[in-house]
Order: sequence, then C-alpha cells, then structure tokens
Amino acid sequence: MDRCGSMWIDGSCLNSSSDIVVIVGDLVDCRMVDCGEAIASLASIRAPSFFVTGNHEYMTQDVPALLDRLRALGIKTLRNEHVTIRDANGPAFVLAGVDDWTASKYTLEGNHKADVEAALRGRPSGLPVVLLAHQPKHIHDASYHSVDLMLSGHTHSGQIFPLQALVWLMSPYLAGFYQHSNTTAIYVSRGTGFWGPPMRLLAPAEITILHLHPQKDVN
Repeated sequence: MDRCGSMWIDGSCLNSSSDIVVIVGDLVDCRMVDCGEAIASLASIRAPSFFVTGNHEYMTQDVPALLDRLRALGIKTLRNEHVTIRDANGPAFVLAGVDDWTASKYTLEGNHKADVEAALRGRPSGLPVVLLAHQPKHIHDASYHSVDLMLSGHTHSGQIFPLQALVWLMSPYLAGFYQHSNTTAIYVSRGTGFWGPPMRLLAPAEITILHLHPQKDVN
C-alpha cells in the first residue's frame, strides 16, 4: 500500500503501473459549465476507471451532466451495481459501488440512493468483493453483506488540525486502513483536495496505490 505524492498533474503516477483506477466521490464541487475543462483532463487516464458519487456531486445538483461526461471519457460510474475485474488467470474480484449516503435527499432523475444490497445482488460466488462507497458510514452495511474491502474518502483526514476530532464524531473512521470486523476491512483515503479554506494542515493529501493479492499468497 503506497502513496503517490500529493499532486497529480497528468495521470503518470497512476498510468505507470495501475491495472484499474477508482475515484471514490467528491471529484467536483462545481457545476459542469464551470469545471468541464478539469473533468476533460481525466482522459489522460489509460487504465480502466470507475467512479462513485460523493456528497459534493449532489450538492452541485449537476450529477446527471457529470455522469454523462464521465461516460464519454470512458469512466464507468457504479451506481448500486458491480462488475467483475479479471486478470490473466480469469475472474479476480468483484468491484461494486454505491451512490453517496446523501443521494436520496436530492430530487434527480435516475432514482439516486445508496443501496449496498442492490450493488451486490447477483455477484459471482467465491470471489472477493471490493466496495466503493464515498462515506465510511457505509462500513456497517458493507460488513453485514460480507464485503472484503471497502474504499472510501469524504473525511479529508480532518483537513485542518484539530478538526480531526470533529470528523471522528461524524465518521466511524478518519484516514488509512482499519480492520472493521473479521471479514471486512476499510481504507479511507485522505484525498487530494479541500473544502472551504484552500488549505490542509497536518492532513496530507494522497493518491493511494493498493496492491491486492489472493489470500493464498499473503503470509
């Protein structure tokens, strides 16, 4: 498990070795008319890419336009659904994703809501499951449905010290890796951006590189 610096200019950090790229929400905090050029830069990602929505996408009220743009760029949004990720030996694991925790609060076309059960329905048996869910709050539902690993963001690791204490009150996990239960682990990325004041203090930004191995290969 590595971190790839706090800045990502052209995707080279990811493209050099990544099999897939996942974006766990809060990609934008603006309407597409204002951030379309920034979104276009994601075309430089050459690996298969997957996205789930975060609360800030819904706050902009421009989610349909964003998802259309990502689709045009070849980035698949997992909306309470899953795909099977394959390697040279065949099926490797199930990658599932859910809408943001807050999605049902907004009136949008497409029945936006978070539904872990729906995301995993019909998944191939016997394969590990990785769930993309923006907010760590989903971990309890993920554990109930025997998800092996959940990947989240949302917290910014508190962003500005000492706000970490406040974030702990609102989120079950702050940043990094946690073994939530005997069957389910979670990794919470600190992310690369900010909300509100354009700064981070004692909460370094990150792009996380995860190396996943079959259980039989892990000592």
